[in-house]
Amino acid sequence: MEPGGLLEEEKEVVSASPRSISASGCQRPRRVAKAMRVCKHVSSADQNGTPILMDIRRLKSFIVIVDSGSITRAADLLHIAQPALSQQLAALEEHFGHKLLIRSQQGVSMTDAGHAVYRHAQIILRQMEQAQADASAAGNSLAGRVSVGLVPFSSAATLSVDLLAETRKRHPGILLHLTESVGQTYSQMIMNGRLEMALLHGTGPIKGVRFEPILSEEFFLVAHRDFAIEADAKPVPLNALDGIPLLLPPAYNFVRRAVDTAFTRTRTNLKVVAEVEIVRTLARAVGSGLGATIMPKAIADRIVSESSEPLICRLVSPRIEETLSLCVSDQNPLSEPALAVRDILLELTARLKS
Repeated sequence: MEPGGLLEEEKEVVSASPRSISASGCQRPRRVAKAMRVCKHVSSADQNGTPILMDIRRLKSFIVIVDSGSITRAADLLHIAQPALSQQLAALEEHFGHKLLIRSQQGVSMTDAGHAVYRHAQIILRQMEQAQADASAAGNSLAGRVSVGLVPFSSAATLSVDLLAETRKRHPGILLHLTESVGQTYSQMIMNGRLEMALLHGTGPIKGVRFEPILSEEFFLVAHRDFAIEADAKPVPLNALDGIPLLLPPAYNFVRRAVDTAFTRTRTNLKVVAEVEIVRTLARAVGSGLGATIMPKAIADRIVSESSEPLICRLVSPRIEETLSLCVSDQNPLSEPALAVRDILLELTARLKS
């Protein structure tokens, strides 16, 4: 049986009403919340149309194995014996009729079928969590878990505290999960169901996600006055920065790629003396005169404000600009709590424009 077909059917079951849950094999109790505690399985059908049940705990275990990269580490995290976890994985592979993971000395890696199951497992478990939250908060305020990615080295990274505060103020029942990761691709996390939305650089297109451009960020040079760069309202020509020691994120970072492209186009020598992924460390290093940096305005302003040393902050020319976009899945609609968080996020980004 094709894994995609099974999982689509499972998705319909876990998002169904209590009446349809009862029809799928669980007796319908009087209260919906109790029903969600009783129904620990999702159902599908084999090739002959015979209903079969799958314990959702196996899906949770599969996600932990993939995220930890090792069955041994996953067993420790789940507090179960490794042979028992291996049996759960074997049962899951038998259920879908495909090998889901490849084991090696380095750990485990997903097969194509494994990628499909992982993506849908995230969706199924989120729907189960949301169903429980909706049932518990029936007739009350919004409740549930919402995961948001805020790309570092951007205006988005300055919104985390405000987003948390506003969400707590307006919707105290929402559990907000915020991440600022430099080592993971947010669009991939959205497609895999690990994030519901993210503010990131770029406008796409990327299959599986939808981009909504929010604002354009201009890049500024920040340097200690020891570099003999005058304080001036006029932009600094990039060719005037030829050979100046710069502190920038690694090459895979969107900000770094934008700076690299600008220097290449102007045929200016880009001298990167250190790659820094921590804004606080970057601010201290720039304040100490270890090097200059080129950052989006929000981060440049933060570096200046956190430094006790006199710093120069000027636009560069030709201008370096990148678009900050709100990214969501184009396959799975946002839950009501996620829509509420999205509205708050759009309000906060609108303030940045002004």
